[in-house]
Amino acid sequence: MDHEQPPAEKADTVINGGIDSIEEEAKPIDPRVERRVLRKIDLFLMPAMVIGYGLVYYDKALLGNAALFGMTADLHLSVKDTSVNPPVINTSRLSWATSIFYFGQLAGSFPMTYTLQHFNTKVVLGPMVMIWAIICAATAGVTTWQGLLVQRFFLGKRSKKLGFTESVIPTCFMVTVSGFYTQQEQSLRQSWWWSATGWFTIIGGGFSYGFAQIDSGGLKPWQYIYIFAGGLTFLFGIWCFFIPNSPLTAWFLTPEERTVAVERLRAGQTGLKNKKLKPAQLKEAVLDIKIWLIAITMASAYTVNGAVAGFGPLIVSTFGYSSLESILFQFPLGAISGFGIVLLGWLCSRVRNIRVISLILCCLPVIAGYAMIWKSTWGHRPVVPVAGYSLLGFFGPVVAIIILLGAGNVAGDTKRSFTASTTFVAYCVGNIIGPQLIKSQTKAQHYPELWTGLTICYCIAILSVSILYVLLSRENKRRDLLGLDENERGKLGFKDLTDKENLYFRYIY
Repeated sequence: MDHEQPPAEKADTVINGGIDSIEEEAKPIDPRVERRVLRKIDLFLMPAMVIGYGLVYYDKALLGNAALFGMTADLHLSVKDTSVNPPVINTSRLSWATSIFYFGQLAGSFPMTYTLQHFNTKVVLGPMVMIWAIICAATAGVTTWQGLLVQRFFLGKRSKKLGFTESVIPTCFMVTVSGFYTQQEQSLRQSWWWSATGWFTIIGGGFSYGFAQIDSGGLKPWQYIYIFAGGLTFLFGIWCFFIPNSPLTAWFLTPEERTVAVERLRAGQTGLKNKKLKPAQLKEAVLDIKIWLIAITMASAYTVNGAVAGFGPLIVSTFGYSSLESILFQFPLGAISGFGIVLLGWLCSRVRNIRVISLILCCLPVIAGYAMIWKSTWGHRPVVPVAGYSLLGFFGPVVAIIILLGAGNVAGDTKRSFTASTTFVAYCVGNIIGPQLIKSQTKAQHYPELWTGLTICYCIAILSVSILYVLLSRENKRRDLLGLDENERGKLGFKDLTDKENLYFRYIY
């Protein structure tokens, strides 16, 4: 008489044998165990991701805060342009210091994502974050604007031998959530770690406000800020060594829980992490129009961050507020961004197919904010442009939904990795463009090139995501009419098929 293998032994077979050992047929899951598994995954991954991406955003936003507290003067990031009459302050060096960081991330996005696919997460992520921490802290030792440009580039990129630094974080997190959570759960979890853009706008602003009070010691306040940020990042790098590669290797789960963690992903048809690079999936991804529509939307929407992260506090300071007050005005923007991201993530996890509509609605307050800053009277300590500046925080929910659309609408590990990389290449492009729209010569006219350019970009984002909505909804309707055998669905869950190959896959929009 055959004896059924105990659940624990079955789980060990799955863990030791890898993805090829997973049975084709779906197995029943105890709802209580599934809830426990989900809770454990949340408690380990989500705090790490929120802190990790928060540090990425804090690091980028530091330049805008540091510029208020002596960096601009110390490194000659702004110079008087006497070629025009009357002379104006030229801040193009600060613009390039903001943009050049993203050239490094741009170079790192694709190689780093496929390195993550091939190797265990902890082997790649931990060392890269520690390298990033050291480079971040080393900013305190920069003495010239040329040195800052070099340092900022290498903060986003390292030599071929050492790989890339910050570019690893967002792509890794996007792929990790796709590999641990069901399609329905991803909306809330992707929004949780992305909401760190808002929380760390507030937390980072608080740190900068505190360090700005230091008037003793051998360093300037902006130097202390960078050393502190580097130290926090190094501690996070230690944490990264404990992040598992997939549910199959989640050390904080029991063998039985790992089996449940894997089985619960079967219904979503997105598959598990596969270390093999598949050229066919790569080709399909390159030719898939929806990936490029997501990329266009991301690049267009993220232009505002490039401008706000590097110049936001400086723009507010031109309204007649002190440097310290300008830091405090980052708090409303951060709160709108953080709460808005989490709220929309929660709504998208509860209500089907409201992502595109929500994205478009969130674009409108951002455009209104542009108009309020540009067309209002600035004067001394005005209210309207500051209120408009706070409305720019709605860009956080806009970008969060773009990530949800990118992560939730592809299957196949190679294709998913390509999508994550392409999304964050677009993110870098938007961040590069944003600071270049600021022309200090037109400060008296309230930077018309900036607000005109950003408004055009958001109109492009609305158009591209609307086209995506039409394509995805039509494809879902077509698949619903195919009359597929639902008994075959479970057998395809872990075959590493793409969303186009697997007709049981349904798009979210």
